[in-house]
Amino acid sequence: MDESKRLVTVTINGVDCRAEEGEILLSVATREGIAIPHLCYEEALDPYGACRLCMVEVEKRGKREMTTACTLRALDGLTVVTDTPEIERHRRIILELYLAQAPKADRIREMAARYGVTKTRFIRKVDPTDPLGNRCVLCGLCVRACHELMGAGAINFINRGAYTVVNTPFFEANPVCLGCGACARVCPTDAVRIEDIDGERVMQSWGSTRVSLAQCRVCGEYFAPASLGERIAARIDPPLRDDLHGVCPACRAKGIARKEILAQTGGVIRHV
Repeated sequence: MDESKRLVTVTINGVDCRAEEGEILLSVATREGIAIPHLCYEEALDPYGACRLCMVEVEKRGKREMTTACTLRALDGLTVVTDTPEIERHRRIILELYLAQAPKADRIREMAARYGVTKTRFIRKVDPTDPLGNRCVLCGLCVRACHELMGAGAINFINRGAYTVVNTPFFEANPVCLGCGACARVCPTDAVRIEDIDGERVMQSWGSTRVSLAQCRVCGEYFAPASLGERIAARIDPPLRDDLHGVCPACRAKGIARKEILAQTGGVIRHV
């Protein structure tokens, strides 16, 4: 929390909490140790409110209404309740829908169990060929990370309604993919599959897109997508030092450590 910003007091479940004005309520609650279930929120991305699990009750002008904690901004005097019978009923219905949508997702089953949901009334045929392994809940985190953070736009929502899925255009390999893995990193249900094989990163969930990996010029190990390294190098100012360019993190750390030791020992390394 940035103390230089204007601080306000919000009340969550009867507890007064200090927060930056305009701070996301979900972040405030998390910092205060107040658990609110959610799937689609990531601090590095713009709030989206897709999963609807973080619904809370807000008091405004004597009236109560439900809204998503991941899009609600902290204002002085804001009063919020995170658990009511109505909110729990809402979450159970949403989790039933997710059980039908993503029956293979362990996190969904665990969240559902906490709310006493062990089966679903909704029916969705399990697709054995689904590249996301019947784990995707369409939270949009992977799409937003690809667009907002990486600026690649390799994946997007395809089709509409009950037929909506996330993938590359026409489900084919997409050359604009950087192979960065941001999509897999933010996925809450472990739906995105990536594998490094013989010097290539295979984005198995995205039309088996293949991205060449850079090879460390010190140890020879493949360590990162070459296109991603070039993209990062082009944006670094001042440029990356020559002795660090094309070197894997492990060898880079060893090289830096060696220089530090030489500097401290006057250029002498004693082996014990």
